[in-house]
Amino acid sequence: MRTFDVIVAATASTFGIGRRGRLPWKIGVDMAFFKRATLTCDMDGMMNAVIMGRKTYQSIPARFRPLQGRVNVVISRNPNLRQELELPDDVLVAGSLSDALAMIGEGTLNDRVSEVFVIGGGSIYEEAVKSQLCSRVVMTTVHSTGFEDCDVSFPSLPSDEYILTSASAPVTTSEELVVNFNVFERIKKKTKEDEQEAESVIADDAVQTTTTTRTSDDELNALLKTSQAPMTSQLLPPSSASTLVESMAAHEEMQYLNLIRDIIDHGVQRGDRTGTGTLSKFGVQMRFSLRNNVLPLLTTKRVFWRGVAEELLWFVSGSTNAKDLQDKNIRIWDGNGSREFLDSRGLGHREEGDLGPVYGFQWRHFGAQYTDMHADYSGQGVDQLAKAIDAIKNNPTDRRILVSAWNPAALDEMALPPCHMFCQFYVADGALSCQMYQRSADMGLGVPFNIASYALLTRLVARVCDLDAGEFIHTIGDAHVYLNHVDALRTQLTRIPRPFPRLVINEEKRDIDSFSYEDLTVEGYSPHGTIKMKMAV
Repeated sequence: MRTFDVIVAATASTFGIGRRGRLPWKIGVDMAFFKRATLTCDMDGMMNAVIMGRKTYQSIPARFRPLQGRVNVVISRNPNLRQELELPDDVLVAGSLSDALAMIGEGTLNDRVSEVFVIGGGSIYEEAVKSQLCSRVVMTTVHSTGFEDCDVSFPSLPSDEYILTSASAPVTTSEELVVNFNVFERIKKKTKEDEQEAESVIADDAVQTTTTTRTSDDELNALLKTSQAPMTSQLLPPSSASTLVESMAAHEEMQYLNLIRDIIDHGVQRGDRTGTGTLSKFGVQMRFSLRNNVLPLLTTKRVFWRGVAEELLWFVSGSTNAKDLQDKNIRIWDGNGSREFLDSRGLGHREEGDLGPVYGFQWRHFGAQYTDMHADYSGQGVDQLAKAIDAIKNNPTDRRILVSAWNPAALDEMALPPCHMFCQFYVADGALSCQMYQRSADMGLGVPFNIASYALLTRLVARVCDLDAGEFIHTIGDAHVYLNHVDALRTQLTRIPRPFPRLVINEEKRDIDSFSYEDLTVEGYSPHGTIKMKMAV
């Protein structure tokens, strides 16, 4: 029996797809995508098939039905449907999804049909995604609000059956709606023969597209200008629909999700300091644009923004006292500042919460002699952050604008040697970029924090230096997933990235030591829910 793809447009929040028997929206670029995907056929003399329920067929405007250039199959148990709807002879009627697939897979029709798409409605989708014959789900996600009253929804996709392999960058359509395009592939256990066949199909695949001057097609063509190679995580040969998505600029959060997946699937299992065990890869990189006030605050789970911001400002202040954060109900350093942990590091003489000469101390007082968290270190050591800001302002082409938290002479005094070791700033075309090197990265808990933290640092330094923000580049040595985070991260891998929020900074603040949390406003952050993971200490 023939395999098929599901193609659908749904809301980001509830997977809503219909309202009072009709589509809740009219989105030109989505209609152009649907047309291009279902019409594209890579073999001469063949066409694709679209399978739909009766209500979906009737919801198509009369002048467009049946859908031209495709084999139309309508599912209904009504034996008189053809007569009642006055269906043309070339529109097929089947009693069920399995009957429709069997019909397409028979005789001359099988030789004529290239790809098969299931296009709705709700009950047909429900059956389709449960079928082992469903290869993938291609979903246009509508991120804009205003469609909360949908009365029909697309079914949820189980994390042990489907994985998100592609997600395009969000775009604002001509209708002022924010959408992106996504591909979920069915997890398939491959034999060696399957892999060889898939490689052959991918190598030979060539998508032919039709050209048109319609506005909606122009929008789609603009999205397709940024081409990229098929993703290595692809499990099945690409369809015309998934190839279209992969040819668009990817959502930047997919870098993180793809890295997580790669580590889980191909990482080396290693022991670690905490005794938890990890899956690890060495030497990886991600890049995030900071232009137009965009803040790469990950959306496939909620990131504790207040904790990110207060910790970064705590670093900037030079503090090494975990209680400063505790007083703000931020407890991310509690484990490493506990009596038990300090004693295990040979720091029994330290007061609980005294982390030693960690990040902030090295940023603002590198080389100073550390006594305790209460001492006044004003004027002591090298204020690396101030020197970096001065260089950015007065010698922006300097290739030595670095801030280092890694001080080998002081490592034994620290509660935890720095994971994010140093960063380098770079000025070009009036924009400030930052690259940070992280020796050890907890991909589940730490990295979402680290991305947002250094993005914020770059924005603050850019503000102080009267520059725009450019990019944050995150380079990682040992990128690892703790074994007790794997299940939680598999859940995260099923979630569609949503648009990154914007960060607005108080215009009146121009000094690096003047910022407070109240000066930072995040707009448009609408992430998926929190995913709990236990911190390894």
